[in-house]
Amino acid sequence: MAPPAIQKASPTPPSPLQKLSTPTVASTPTTATGGASPLDAFASDPTFSAFLSHSFDSTRFSSAALSSGSAASTAEKLQDGIRLLEKQLRSEVLHRHSDLLNQLSSLKDADSALSTLRAAVSSLQSSVRRVRSEIADPHRQIKSKTIQLSNLHRTTDLLQHSIRAIRLSKKLRDLASADPDKLDLAKAAQLHCEILSLCSENDLAGIDIINEELASVSEIGSRLRSDAMKVLERGMDGLNQAEVGTGLQVFYNLGELRQTVDALINKYKSQCVKSVSVALDMKAISASSGGGFGPGGIRGSGTPQIGGGAKAKEALWQRMGTCMDEIHSIVVAVWHLQRVLSKKRDPFTHVLLLDEVMQEGDPMLTDRVWEALVKSFASQMKSTFTASSFVKEIFTVGYPKLFSMIENLLERISRDTDVKGVLPAISSEGKDQMIAAIEIFQTSFLALCLGRLSDLVNTVFPVSSRGSVPSKEHIARIILRIQEEIEAVQLDGRLTLLVLREIGKVLLLLAQRAEYQVSTGPEARQVTGPATPLQLKNFTLCQYLQEIHTRISSMVAGLPAIASDVLSPALGAIYGVACDSVTSLFQAMLDRLESCILQIHEQNFGVLGMDAAMDNNASPYMEELQKSIIHFRGEFLSRLLPSKTNSISTGTETICTQLVRTMASRVLIFFIRHASLIRPLSESGKLRMAKDMAELELAVGQNLFPVEQLGAPYRALRAFRPVIFLETSQLGASPLLQDLPPSVILHHLYSRGPDELQSPLQRNKLTPLQYSLWLDSQGEDQIWRGIKATLDDYAAQIKARGDKEFSPVYPLMLRLGSSLTENAPLSQKP
Repeated sequence: MAPPAIQKASPTPPSPLQKLSTPTVASTPTTATGGASPLDAFASDPTFSAFLSHSFDSTRFSSAALSSGSAASTAEKLQDGIRLLEKQLRSEVLHRHSDLLNQLSSLKDADSALSTLRAAVSSLQSSVRRVRSEIADPHRQIKSKTIQLSNLHRTTDLLQHSIRAIRLSKKLRDLASADPDKLDLAKAAQLHCEILSLCSENDLAGIDIINEELASVSEIGSRLRSDAMKVLERGMDGLNQAEVGTGLQVFYNLGELRQTVDALINKYKSQCVKSVSVALDMKAISASSGGGFGPGGIRGSGTPQIGGGAKAKEALWQRMGTCMDEIHSIVVAVWHLQRVLSKKRDPFTHVLLLDEVMQEGDPMLTDRVWEALVKSFASQMKSTFTASSFVKEIFTVGYPKLFSMIENLLERISRDTDVKGVLPAISSEGKDQMIAAIEIFQTSFLALCLGRLSDLVNTVFPVSSRGSVPSKEHIARIILRIQEEIEAVQLDGRLTLLVLREIGKVLLLLAQRAEYQVSTGPEARQVTGPATPLQLKNFTLCQYLQEIHTRISSMVAGLPAIASDVLSPALGAIYGVACDSVTSLFQAMLDRLESCILQIHEQNFGVLGMDAAMDNNASPYMEELQKSIIHFRGEFLSRLLPSKTNSISTGTETICTQLVRTMASRVLIFFIRHASLIRPLSESGKLRMAKDMAELELAVGQNLFPVEQLGAPYRALRAFRPVIFLETSQLGASPLLQDLPPSVILHHLYSRGPDELQSPLQRNKLTPLQYSLWLDSQGEDQIWRGIKATLDDYAAQIKARGDKEFSPVYPLMLRLGSSLTENAPLSQKP
């Protein structure tokens, strides 16, 4: 407690000390004269202003006055200033006399208060010294006891933790000493981790007994790691989720899960790289095949000695198969590990083990292994391609086998890791990366394929030799070689398409070379004499190209539709050259037959009498037409269509069969057209025309093409024969009109009309050939317009004569023309 002298009392008048500490503000004094203060004059005076500065130095001022040479005047000035200040001071004291007296009383009170305060402070200091001497010894004792208590607490904690660590260690030893088959590795790992954490957190290291226990715990920990790793690897090899989960749980309890998984992944990555390297080690291959470095061994360039190629090749493929199996096992094992990690949670903390192994954004475990594998595999493939000509040749020639190995590997991995709700081991992008690793051999294989076929084509069709025709065996070799190339890769759709593209290039080359061999000119187009050597050469080329087109088309027929799309341009080129080799001949034959048919207009079908009708001889033009058809069959078509049974009866449409079909159809239609233009047509003329049609049908069916298979042209011929015998009144309702082109019916009706009703042929003064060419270039609607114009002219002539009746043909033609042309698309020839 503070002494009474310094306690706060009740309000009393201010003490002298308080008065002293509170300055009194007085009014501003003025000089006796009421003017400005002398101090203001001093501030503006150059001599006295120096005395007002805080940095005034008397020595310096004196030195300056003496050195100026006017020291006496300066001293006198200073004396005047002193006298002025004394005068001013005296004036101030007199002016403030009462205030000064009051201040003096306050100073006395303050001095008394200070004396009292000084006594109180002295008493307080004495009390403090007495208290300090009384509590110093208890304080030292308390401090000492506190330290002792802290040490006791710390010793107690150490003892407690040490006892717990010893108990846990004993429990761990008891657990570890149990039957290995019944040992709970996860529980033992949990105890191991708890002991180490307890010692680390409480700094138990250094205690002798603890150190001894830690040595035992460390030994047990090594055993636990070893046993857990065996369980984990056994589970991964056997794809046993329970064992893998047990092993992972042990390492999680040991606090070493991430490090263990990383070590396993690195181990499997190394195994993949090593497997690929061993598979392509030519020295090891040579040693395993019994060659060593002697005969049959491998030279420094990677090429086997004479006699050792077959064994080394077989050993290489065996090693590649083993490598694929090892890669499959590794990838599936890693995927299985990843699968268990993604499903298993710690039973106490419920932490997903995969989250302990991977951070957000880290690649999956399978991706890490696959990336290392693909990188190593691609590097080895590239190195092998450039460094070992022997392996390069094996993998190039046997690329389909190499590709099949890779594809089978990818398929097996995908199949074995296809589990619902679980990511597959490899993505489609990863598969593409693996296939791209052997793309260098794919390019070489396709180049080799193209080279083999191109060399064969160049041999069969040399550029330097024009006019020579290859043998049938040469063509068979080309077809067989193409078939072998397709069969070698047909098990893989992607590789098949690549090979088909190369085959397409070869077929285009073949078409180009064959086109170079095709003969043109008058000799190749003549049809009056026997077949010339140039024509025979064209026939042979056509048959060869037709054989190639047919055989390759049949090969592609069993493949997916996209295969046909790939070869379609090349096969189209082959087909085009085959057609071009005989098209000019077929056109010449058709021109000859059409010229024979045009001679029908020189025949008189308007003759009356039965003698002409009973004449069994064919018309001259028909006899010439028959002779030409028989000649064509014997000299040309028999060579182009060697087997009538195979090419026609079986319905197989070859190139020449299609050309013959087209020619036969054209002959029938052309004959019907010009037969309908015959005018006049008597009854005996109708009989002769019917006979000519029968002769034509027989000649075409026996020598060109079975008329029953010609479709619309044959139906038109069969319909036209009875139509010409119908009465005009019966024509409009006859169903036979549906099988005839409208223009044929209308042209025939001209033969039943009066002479005033001129046909377009007569009206325009055209020759039959000119009119026929015009008909070829026009549609049925345009032909009807020409016919309608002649009908309008006829009607105008009748009206001009004043007649009121038209020929029965006129309204029938108008009605039939309007109705038949509306249905023209249904009655046109195909």
